[in-house]
Amino acid sequence: MIMKAHTAYLTMNVPSRRGFMNITRDVEAAVRTSRIQEGLCLVNAMHITASVFINDNESGLHHDFERWLEELAPFNPSSDHYHHNRTGEDNADAHLKRQVMGREVVVAVTEGRLDFGPWEQIFYGEFDGMRAKRVLVKIIGE
Repeated sequence: MIMKAHTAYLTMNVPSRRGFMNITRDVEAAVRTSRIQEGLCLVNAMHITASVFINDNESGLHHDFERWLEELAPFNPSSDHYHHNRTGEDNADAHLKRQVMGREVVVAVTEGRLDFGPWEQIFYGEFDGMRAKRVLVKIIGE
């Protein structure tokens, strides 16, 4: 039994400030390329204003996420609203939204495929977009 590792990077470029992208197929392609049959797949947003999470691919749910996150941490570039924005930034809300939605996911790889539950898919969440960002996909196993 020889443990192997495979690393891939996805480049995300969301043309708006916020958005969700289904990256399941990209991650599945990385798993196939890795040729790992049994192991784990880590998918990690490599930016502090972006997220990776698992949920259902249903547009109403994504709309609900948008609305809920905006209620929790509304976009407000004012330094009176968020201390972080006193540094010259305008993205304090994006940091908070990322904290709620999470940094990464880990999915089992079984018989060379992502081993999901019903309806599960992997999403990239962008909270301060309009520029290229990376997602790490790291597969380890045999």
